[in-house]
Amino acid sequence: MEDKTMIERIDALVERLNEASAAYYNGQDEIMSNYEWDSMFDELTALEQESGYVRGDSPTQNAGYEAESGEKEAHEYPALSLAKTKQVSELQEWAGERPIWLSWKLDGLTLVLTYDNGRLVKILTRGNGTVGTNITFLRQAIGGFPQTIAYKGHMVVRGEAAISYTDFALINDTIEDDDEKYANPRNLASGTLNLDDPAEVKERHVQFHAFTLVHVDEDMEAELRSWGARMDYLEKLGFTVVDREETDAAALPEVIEKWTHRVESGQMDIPVDGLVICYDDTEYAASGSVTGHHATRAGYAFKWQDESVETKLSYIEWSCAVSTISPVAVFEPVQLEGTTVSRASLCNLSEIERLGLGRECTLEVIKANKIIPKCIGVKDAVGEVEIPTQCPVCHAATEIHVSRKSGTRTLHCTNPDCTAKNVKKFTRFVSKNGMDIDGLSIQTMVKFINDGYIHEFADIYHLKEHYDEIRGQEGFGDKSVANMDKSIEKSRDVHPVNFIFALCIPLIGIDAAKKIVNSIGFDAFLQRMQKGEGFEDVDGIGAERSNSILKWYENEHNRTGLSHLLEELHIRQVEVKDTSGGTCAGLTFVITGDVHHYKNRDEFKAYVESQGGKVAGSVSGKTSYLVNNDAESASSKNRKAKELGIPILTEDMFIQKFGGL
Repeated sequence: MEDKTMIERIDALVERLNEASAAYYNGQDEIMSNYEWDSMFDELTALEQESGYVRGDSPTQNAGYEAESGEKEAHEYPALSLAKTKQVSELQEWAGERPIWLSWKLDGLTLVLTYDNGRLVKILTRGNGTVGTNITFLRQAIGGFPQTIAYKGHMVVRGEAAISYTDFALINDTIEDDDEKYANPRNLASGTLNLDDPAEVKERHVQFHAFTLVHVDEDMEAELRSWGARMDYLEKLGFTVVDREETDAAALPEVIEKWTHRVESGQMDIPVDGLVICYDDTEYAASGSVTGHHATRAGYAFKWQDESVETKLSYIEWSCAVSTISPVAVFEPVQLEGTTVSRASLCNLSEIERLGLGRECTLEVIKANKIIPKCIGVKDAVGEVEIPTQCPVCHAATEIHVSRKSGTRTLHCTNPDCTAKNVKKFTRFVSKNGMDIDGLSIQTMVKFINDGYIHEFADIYHLKEHYDEIRGQEGFGDKSVANMDKSIEKSRDVHPVNFIFALCIPLIGIDAAKKIVNSIGFDAFLQRMQKGEGFEDVDGIGAERSNSILKWYENEHNRTGLSHLLEELHIRQVEVKDTSGGTCAGLTFVITGDVHHYKNRDEFKAYVESQGGKVAGSVSGKTSYLVNNDAESASSKNRKAKELGIPILTEDMFIQKFGGL
């Protein structure tokens, strides 16, 4: 390649990769897959080495990308990136004769946590490695780390914030607007940590996984010279810590093969995109130099060689979920990364067009991060893909939508009452707070809906009629079907509060269901709906919720569905409780912070309600007491309570005054 052409190609690669990084770090639509990014990054690295032309903004010279929004702050210790390789021999050469540790390279967003005097005082995103975004306001919304620790010195911990594949699928499948869907768990984690509402962030189950203890004061430094000891110490303090294994250069190929098998065999629900090795001797590791944006002894990242195979397309299956009809490539089964693969999502109509898919063609398929089957190339395409004009579930007409943000073309069902569009309701029905049926994930229910097995809630109790067809399908062996059947049968005996919640009546959640059952009982709940009598007299329900219940029952589909369910279930008899004489009767409490005597806030709340009290989420003039074990904290709830003259109780004070454990 001529020098001029090479420089032009480098410039184009830098611009494209930086554009993709900006989209990822700011939680926007993903521009390219990991596979494509790695391929372009490797090409850029090779061209820079050959030409000597390296731009200052090249992704080979930067640790990340600075987010567009949020308060920026410099890192106390630069969050440098690790050198990467796809060759085990290079890892062995780097390890030398020294003891090393192997751990996961998680595919999420790096965060840096700072503790002082035993308290979490700061959370920064990695940003560009030198400057990050301060997201300390999300400290209660992210799991995996303690708010307070036993160590009272200055501590800095680095780790990865990630969202599991399970939670990713659950969240994405309930997003109706295609513009708001996320490409993968990493993209979702990044977008989530850009949100301003801690409550919304908490709902998405972001988990922190510590992978480095960056700093402790001198009094602990000598004790924690070993990286393994540091990880053990973090675990003892209450952090979720990455899986790890101590090894050496000679054993590295065998250990890597074992860890790789864990990914290939589907044992990992946390997204990973490689492995990391580091020296056990942290003093030696810190003595290395810095080359570009790499600390030469901080660690070495291993990324798997992407294995691709070619196969023949059999047909395209169209699956409807929520509001979108998505194409899935079904192809001749092939062995890929240790498993048999015969299906891969094509995402949308734009992806079909981008790949140049034909009615008949040869597909090149990989497993992205060794987990998700993905079509990356097409050849020998013949004929055009036929876009369905009818929904595969309800057979209503379809229409094509074009994303206002990205221009992505997606196919939709026009029937607002299509069963597949109500997948959110089925998710709520089988949830822990509802009928508590394990084995019926959103993906499973979408499949059963598309296969015609499920049209209404009661159909779940007739899945047994289809077990012969279900067994043997991908993901449905004898054991999984047996477990699903056991869970379904167990759910036939249900508490009335959970049943009312599972009905998906607008505005009627668990709390409202408890108020109804505790006040008038389940039989009276049914009778009032049948007679059209309201529920305004039930404390905490009010006219809006009462009208919502009656309006729901007026719908013939809902009435019929309820009738069919009652034929399948046994609703437990629950005694109507008179809590008017309880210790908390007539009082409203706000519970904040950690609880020590009760298992969690839900258990604490249940006690208050059993004694006739109410639990609110925010402090107001109607609040009787704020319960906070840190009565002197400067939290917004404490400040508000003091402004309004509302008493603040610790848990011990509450128990002494109102009883309990």
